[in-house]
Amino acid sequence: MLDSVSTGPTVDGGAPVAVRAAGALCWRITKKQLQVLIIHRPRYDDWSWPKGKLDAGETLPECAVREVREEVGLAITLGVLLPSITYAVKTGTKEVHYWAAESNGLPPLADGKEVDGVLWCSPEKAMELLSNPSDKIPLQALIEAHAAGNLASWPLLILRHAKAKPRSGWTRAEGDRPLAATGQRQALTVARLLTVWHPVRVVTSPWLRCVATVSPHVKSIRAKVKIADALTEAAHARHPRKAAAVVEALFTKRSPVVLCTHRPVLSTVFATLGRHMSKELAALLPTQDPYLAPGEMVVCQVSSADNSTILSVERHKPYDD
Repeated sequence: MLDSVSTGPTVDGGAPVAVRAAGALCWRITKKQLQVLIIHRPRYDDWSWPKGKLDAGETLPECAVREVREEVGLAITLGVLLPSITYAVKTGTKEVHYWAAESNGLPPLADGKEVDGVLWCSPEKAMELLSNPSDKIPLQALIEAHAAGNLASWPLLILRHAKAKPRSGWTRAEGDRPLAATGQRQALTVARLLTVWHPVRVVTSPWLRCVATVSPHVKSIRAKVKIADALTEAAHARHPRKAAAVVEALFTKRSPVVLCTHRPVLSTVFATLGRHMSKELAALLPTQDPYLAPGEMVVCQVSSADNSTILSVERHKPYDD
């Protein structure tokens, strides 16, 4: 049910993707009953989910959060990944990615342009009202996740530091090797993407290129930072089990967290995370060196009910020039 985000230019069968879009299924528990938020669009006279097309330079998760904010006025944090849908449009194929997003308790407000009506209702009522049959696919997944106790979650993110100055041209201490100009720009876009999940905790290698990668995010929300010496390349080469222990400790506080480290450490990081998920999800984790590109991240949603179980896996690359 829960899979990684597709980032390729085609969908199953090889049809070109002409339009890429993203949205969210906002949900809440009222009187112990699950409710979802659907919207009415006057342009099409239909009932659907908050969603929309990507802006230039925008990632799918950023698009989903922005569209919900613009259409119904809610500031959301993305939860578990739901199935994407595809359908034909005039220019080819439209691909829409969805996430679950727990309501923050504030009332939704239709923007009056794209949306002229909002409705909290039961999933059964939503099944009746949804105009596009394919919109029922992510809803069914959300229903099943709720029934299994796997809907409420918190995000655990693994980030490879942004692009650093070349190792071959650096003659000083390895821990002092800074970000390249590209890496500095990547760090800013990483910070923008991290707002999708609001990680209030940051665990990072003390080496400069890692610290510089997370600094824009830390400064923007005053996140709590923990320096972990075990996450450096040198410490990991000597004692990989200590790096694994740092990863295991991420599960203890049940709050959004991002870990920033180096390419050689990622094999241990992903092997450790793999023990907290199904074989199907573990197969989605990177297995080949370099595992992640500079500035790229893997997002895991951890069950709020079972704090040792990862429910979904995504991979996002926010910037590359």
